[in-house]
Amino acid sequence: MSDNCFHCGQPAEKERISFDSRIFCCNGCKSVYEILNLNNLGTFYELNQNSGVRPDENSLEYGYLDTPEIFDNVTDFSEGETTLVSFKIPVIHCSSCIWLLESLHTLKPEIRYSQVNFTRKTVQISFNHHQLKLSELATFLTNLGYKPVINLETADRKEDHWDKSLLVKLAIAGFAFGNGMFFSYPEYAGEILGSSDFWFDKYKHLFRFILFLLSTPVVFYSASDYFKSAVFGLRNKVINIDVPIVLGILVLYGRSIYEVLTDYGPGYFDTLCGLLFFMLLGKFFQKRTYSALSYDRDYKSFYPIAVTRVDFNGKQENILLSELKIGDRIMVRNQEIIPVDSILISGSGNIDNSFITGESATVTKHPGDKIFAGGKQIGSVLEVEAIKNVDQSYLTQLWNKEAFKKHETGLDTLTNTISKYFTIIILGITLLAGIYWIRIDEEKMWQVVSAILIVACPCALALSAPFTFGHIMRILGRNKFYVKDTLTIEKLAKVGTLVFDKTGTITQSKKSSVSYTGQEIPEADLLNLKSLLKNSNHPLSKSLYQYLDVEDSYFETEGFQDIPSKGYSATVRGQQYKIGSASFNGQQSQDLETAVYISKNDEYLGRFIFKNEYRANLQGLFGKLTNYNIHVLSGDNSSEEAHLRTIIPTAQEMSFNQDPESKLNFIRELQDKGQKVAMLGDGLNDAGALKQSNVGIAVADDTHSFTPSSDVIMNGEKVAELDKYLLLTKDAVTIVKFTFAISLTYNVVGLTIAVMGYMSPLVAAILMPISSISVVAFTSATTWIRSMKYFGRPI
Repeated sequence: MSDNCFHCGQPAEKERISFDSRIFCCNGCKSVYEILNLNNLGTFYELNQNSGVRPDENSLEYGYLDTPEIFDNVTDFSEGETTLVSFKIPVIHCSSCIWLLESLHTLKPEIRYSQVNFTRKTVQISFNHHQLKLSELATFLTNLGYKPVINLETADRKEDHWDKSLLVKLAIAGFAFGNGMFFSYPEYAGEILGSSDFWFDKYKHLFRFILFLLSTPVVFYSASDYFKSAVFGLRNKVINIDVPIVLGILVLYGRSIYEVLTDYGPGYFDTLCGLLFFMLLGKFFQKRTYSALSYDRDYKSFYPIAVTRVDFNGKQENILLSELKIGDRIMVRNQEIIPVDSILISGSGNIDNSFITGESATVTKHPGDKIFAGGKQIGSVLEVEAIKNVDQSYLTQLWNKEAFKKHETGLDTLTNTISKYFTIIILGITLLAGIYWIRIDEEKMWQVVSAILIVACPCALALSAPFTFGHIMRILGRNKFYVKDTLTIEKLAKVGTLVFDKTGTITQSKKSSVSYTGQEIPEADLLNLKSLLKNSNHPLSKSLYQYLDVEDSYFETEGFQDIPSKGYSATVRGQQYKIGSASFNGQQSQDLETAVYISKNDEYLGRFIFKNEYRANLQGLFGKLTNYNIHVLSGDNSSEEAHLRTIIPTAQEMSFNQDPESKLNFIRELQDKGQKVAMLGDGLNDAGALKQSNVGIAVADDTHSFTPSSDVIMNGEKVAELDKYLLLTKDAVTIVKFTFAISLTYNVVGLTIAVMGYMSPLVAAILMPISSISVVAFTSATTWIRSMKYFGRPI
């Protein structure tokens, strides 16, 4: 029998629940299975095996959503008995998810309908708010495993990242191309058949004028981005690839106007519109490739939309975060982010600052201690007093620092480097050919010059990099390495230095290995300890509870005492136990060690030592990265440096106790030495370093969860395969160079014929798209072959 959960497919390691002849990994998955079967929705599992999502064990309370002001801010529409709300649900991943979320009305009659937008990972739900509260709806979705994301970012109601102007330009080019071919057909037919139609001869000037009208907005509006890019490059003293493209566009357009005005021919208006349509189409698909992923988020993506304010009489009130002021007291519950710099008033704080500092261990806070925004409370409810506004807190200032912003021009790409020489050579050839032919035949000179500039239009050259890198982006994406844009692939190929953050990058973010040192503990005592551990919310207690491999039975505890920053004690079945720090158990703590000490009836038994659990196959990975300079940064202490040296013997430098600015400065110092740096990190503390590096790679075990600004989002389980991704990017650049060679060969042959005066502008206009097709075919074939080498399956 499989040890994987029937609902979510995850291994049933810590908990194994048998129900209805099936195995489940937790009560949450079992409950969802029961709900679906009771409502005859068992088809969910038939659509996609193991397609379910495990319900979040740390579900937050959603009561604040029922506050009128917050309700109005979150919902799309509410009138009478009907309310419409759109929730962002990142875990939507397959057809079964869509089917289930669109079948919610069969689970709850208060829901009228629900509709999923798979691309945006959202579901819009219509429901009766008199019968079903908004908070109850959010809780219901969470219990099904589809926890909605509700924060400041989603409340801003930003539109999806559609480039509407590009869409309009594409539509105009498509309209002009289609209609241009229609109006050009009689002329083409006449040339092919050797005779023309009487009515066409009579109205051909009208048709040509219509073609001119259709192509003009395409040239000056649809192609405006190419003009802007060319001007931008020239202003920066760089001849980028758009300079010769613009030159080719103007020559085609100008030559067409000349032919029409002189009645020399029909011009090339339809060819020009078609060329620009396909170039814009490629750009559109490139921009839409990974719109569902966010590579550049700010603090709003994980700040709550509302907080619970408490007055001095203990009265609680839910307010929007934007209304929070200095001096206000708020409640912070288990697993909630602290949204503002504050002072702890009451409660026992166990603050996880990993987003800010990278330190994996929690920090204990006492009443009167300062807590920075961005920390996450793990444990009991806290009451804190705001000492700064949201926009003045440390976390917000960290994001807004200019040093943490990346500014790039994109002018130093391989394509632009080659195009600089390409353009100069083409212009030189054109000038020399013009001087030669004007002395022989002035009319022939214009034909030769036009043919040269048309046949040499670097469309194939311009398409080679986007098509190659576009294919590589799709290959990488299907292997959980999501690249922001094609420029990033080229930058990755140039990288010679890799900087790894330790916590959450080369270590498992949610796992730690536990070892025991001390007396052998009888099973009866282990059962008692497990019952005692169940009373604590401290993360180390939870980890230890999962580690103890004894039956999950609960015995009543007596005299439970929790001493902040020390530990806790209680009596279980007549035996008194102490669990906590070394001093709490009368022992001397070991330096640079995270451990939980255990005593029974004031007799010391031993300690459980917690160490980060490193990702699998790291030694094999670093053994393959011998051509790179390796550095390791960490916000943790240096307790595991010796172990890290065995995993990464080639590391040039390991730096510990690094804060965000230290990491950023470390990257900057490497760049000042002329090194091209890729940084791999996972937390907010890495945001500045990721932006400063040439390529920032955000490692996330859930690629839809919060990630700092980055160029790449990489699934954590794929870290050990980093070498394959880097090699594929280098192959991509090699493929681009080959396509450049094909394009240049075509240009050399075409230019030779054109310079000799044997090629008409019409033939040049026909040959131009043929070269582009050959480039597309070559890149498609070669990228497919290279992907098979690394990932062993077709793209």
